[in-house]
Amino acid sequence: MKSLYKLQIVFFFTLCLMGKPNNIFAQHSQYYPDPDTAIQKRLEEWKDLKFGLLMHWGTYSQWGIVESWSICPEDLSWATGGRKKGVADNYNDYLKTYQNLQTTFNPVNFNPEKWAATAKEAGMKYVVFTTKHHDGFCMFDSKYTDYKITSKKTPFSANPRSNVTREIFNAFRKQDFWVGAYFSKPDWNSDYYWWKQFPVNDRNPNYSIKKHPEQWELFKEYTHNQINELASDYGRLDILWLDGGWVRKKTDEEVKTQLLEEYEGSRFGRNPQSQDIDMPRLVKEVRAKQPKLIVVDRDVPGEQQNYLTPEQEIPKEGLPYPWETCMTMASSWSYVPNDTYKPCKEIIEKLVDIVSKGGNYLLNIGPGPDGELDPNAYLRLREIGTWMKVNGEAIYSSRMYKVFKEGDSIRYTQSKDGRTKYIFLIGFPKANVELSEISFTKKTTLQMLGSKQKLKWNAKDGKMAITIPESLRNVTNYVWVIKVSE
Repeated sequence: MKSLYKLQIVFFFTLCLMGKPNNIFAQHSQYYPDPDTAIQKRLEEWKDLKFGLLMHWGTYSQWGIVESWSICPEDLSWATGGRKKGVADNYNDYLKTYQNLQTTFNPVNFNPEKWAATAKEAGMKYVVFTTKHHDGFCMFDSKYTDYKITSKKTPFSANPRSNVTREIFNAFRKQDFWVGAYFSKPDWNSDYYWWKQFPVNDRNPNYSIKKHPEQWELFKEYTHNQINELASDYGRLDILWLDGGWVRKKTDEEVKTQLLEEYEGSRFGRNPQSQDIDMPRLVKEVRAKQPKLIVVDRDVPGEQQNYLTPEQEIPKEGLPYPWETCMTMASSWSYVPNDTYKPCKEIIEKLVDIVSKGGNYLLNIGPGPDGELDPNAYLRLREIGTWMKVNGEAIYSSRMYKVFKEGDSIRYTQSKDGRTKYIFLIGFPKANVELSEISFTKKTTLQMLGSKQKLKWNAKDGKMAITIPESLRNVTNYVWVIKVSE
């Protein structure tokens, strides 16, 4: 029966892997709609949200380095190059020192209500928080490990708000946000993944799963148990955002292909093998607790990847399936002191570009070791909010128009019923605007958002010419929006 509704849309575009900003490769993926019509409906509701907040936070924030990757023993720029300088002369000592960051992590200024209020002011509608990254440190109170923020080894465990995942989810729910749990499938702290009987070589399990299936079975159950904790004990969960796409089921042929690619130096990792954690069973388990849960098994084609997540990239064209660009506000996913934050103008233009192509924008900010955001992050969020208060009508619940752009400085969206169109002007026009991809009738009225003034237009040489008075320049900043009503 599944073949009757399964849609396979094959596309090629460039993706970055999480935490690896300079490694972009062409990837072939497929999209398979979830057969559950309730999930399909939920995805349409998610598409209405448009703008969300991603937060990478862990013990690594104390060093101001890349999240997790500095303990990956691969000769890669974001791994070895991302290590804290002067910590240790060899890998094993570095790893021990990194893991010991647990004993000094004490974000005493943690205030999720402030984050949630500022994110709401910015016009964001959903949040995705890193409950566990690849290093295995849990930012929630898992009973399956002591490598967690609520452990007695962690100073912040004495704080009544030490279970930061619960606190964050509750604070954002009170602001009417959807809440999402980022969870890393690989766990570099778990003996079931990086088994202490063998040396670690790369990001993959350091043992043969075929030779030691009992060890992998322990890891699989460990993963299921932790995700089920999040689905059971943290209130309503809207999105399960799984990272670490190399943890996936592979056929023998796929493993052989990857081995060949390893030999030719075109792919990452030195121990490719099938890493099947039984995603169908996992999704069934968590949806028994969270029936409307959207699952994003990133970079793994299948029904468990409910929407796709191009990273640090915006596709060149609109895409015919649910998708979301995840992108950093600064240069790094994690907190870096004195980092460079994108100008508000750039962030707003990217939001408009993504939404015009039918996608959502998940903007990442990394909290610091004290539990605060950089002042520049708060500044950007408030400035974005000023723009959204005027122009959000053209963003939320919108869908792609027949074309997403005209020239370099025009973008389009439309309401879901198609009766209202929105024209985004990137930069205030120096002269009248002429459009060939849209047509008006005698009943058409044009109005710039932020103003009650009706705009004049006329048909000229097959184009719609709109007069934009200079007096409207001050209604907003960066991108001006014309509402087209019939």
